[in-house]
Amino acid sequence: MDLSREHCEVHVQGNWEATMCAPDRVPEGDPFDWWHDRLGEGRRKWLRDLPFSHDFLMSGKRIRVFHASAKSVFHRVFCDHDEAEFLGMFANTEATGSGPVPDVVAYGDIHDPYLENDLGRTLVNVGSVGNCLGDPTPSYVVLEGVSGSAAPGPFSVQFVRVPYDVEAELAVTRALAMPSAEYWEGELRTGLYRANQRDGRPAAYHRHRGCNA
Repeated sequence: MDLSREHCEVHVQGNWEATMCAPDRVPEGDPFDWWHDRLGEGRRKWLRDLPFSHDFLMSGKRIRVFHASAKSVFHRVFCDHDEAEFLGMFANTEATGSGPVPDVVAYGDIHDPYLENDLGRTLVNVGSVGNCLGDPTPSYVVLEGVSGSAAPGPFSVQFVRVPYDVEAELAVTRALAMPSAEYWEGELRTGLYRANQRDGRPAAYHRHRGCNA
């Protein structure tokens, strides 16, 4: 988080930031209290004050980024959504504000990268750097085009996978005595979400014809 604050110009709030950093948060027990306390009030306030979404222009396309959906950081839209859910990702809401409707939406939340083009719109899930599910290799997206330009121009979406040192990450986790470290290890090694690990549920195929990544 500190590196992100140092190097990134734009941040948007996610569901964990909204939950973990709420001023009226009630202690829940480990591991949530452990994470909450390690952040400290200064970082929690910064996370609490992050904007819901960010809009910008690139190569004549209006682009919007947010965490989960146009409704809230808690409303989840998976790859196998229907048409109404797809269109809802591009809608203006109380959360996004009443600016121009986007042509491209990029979001995170589900930790499952994909791209869908339909009805003149492009929906992108960027995956996750720290906890990518399905394939545990960290994923992020690069949008390439003419930044800030309202004129039509070249535009592309690139998915990038970058392996990193899982053993080093787990060594730090053990040194810090992080609660529920066994689930974190399972996610990093296998890409299987901790709830699936806990309940003994294997990963299931979840694509549909509109998704590509």
